[in-house]
Amino acid sequence: MKDPGAPGPAPMHPDPAPEPARPTSAGQDAPGGAFREWRLPLVLLALTLLTTLWSGAALHGLDPLEDPRAILAGWDFSLPLLAILVTHELGHYVAGRLHGVDVSPPYFIPLPPPLGLGTMGAVIRIRSAITDRRALLDVGAAGPLAGLAVALPVLAVGLAASPVEPLPPPGGGLIAEGHSILYEAMLRAILGPFPEGHDVMLTPTAFAGWMGLLVTMMNLLPFSQLDGGHIAFALLGPRQHRIGRAVLFALPLVATVTGGYFGARALARGLTGDPLLHELLAGVHWLVWFGVLLLLGRLSGFDHPPSDHGTLGLGRKAVAVACLVLFALLFMPSWMRDT
Repeated sequence: MKDPGAPGPAPMHPDPAPEPARPTSAGQDAPGGAFREWRLPLVLLALTLLTTLWSGAALHGLDPLEDPRAILAGWDFSLPLLAILVTHELGHYVAGRLHGVDVSPPYFIPLPPPLGLGTMGAVIRIRSAITDRRALLDVGAAGPLAGLAVALPVLAVGLAASPVEPLPPPGGGLIAEGHSILYEAMLRAILGPFPEGHDVMLTPTAFAGWMGLLVTMMNLLPFSQLDGGHIAFALLGPRQHRIGRAVLFALPLVATVTGGYFGARALARGLTGDPLLHELLAGVHWLVWFGVLLLLGRLSGFDHPPSDHGTLGLGRKAVAVACLVLFALLFMPSWMRDT
């Protein structure tokens, strides 16, 4: 659970489709070219720091418009969240550079706090085709694994400081965060079983860690240009095309089943009106993500670009399978819902 009034999650933008290989521009090779390439990304990162600080202050019930100094109170949400997202994107960037892939710095997307959590994530442009499956796997897996390596300790520290409190009656205004197998295991390991009618009230740091799990899960979906699509294609080759399309068009079904499950539970508890409607909409985030991915597929293709050279050794195959299993462990039927 988290405090009422906190902004809901906004989908992270997946990486766009690779462009054909082309020579690096002279401007990048010239003295100062690296600085010019990083100038805009650093400005966007600074703006994203500002907007996530603002969102973090809102989690504390503060309004920086009333007192500009209040924005500093958002550090315990902003800094952990950005640490996760920056590490995720640098994982892609470093892996790409190590494989000689022409990859841009990460461009973070700041978002005005009333519209979400202060950011819509980041995009990295892959400016040359990745034709080797080993490079494709390394670039695809490096981001989510690096980000998760930061998200898990952030979440653990945040949960240790999060109180367990009685739940208000239905319609009390709290927002329930989604539960995955991995998140549930961490809750039990750190806080133990909850008394009947109680739940954890996430601190801003714990909420940032939980967001890290959500972002990793979203990007590991095995579809097209998402990280999970890169990983699955590196492992399965063109067979991934059918799997990716099946996964995409299963998302409305996931939304329907999730809403039906929570709605049936609500009816069994005698809920009606808005509380019942909120439970029936528990899976609506999957419909939003379906729309985002449908647009991505129309713009850059539903199938993964070919990557026909090289074969995966046993170690890389194990990494690919582990990433797909990790998606299952992070899967949240409902991301967030009013209770």
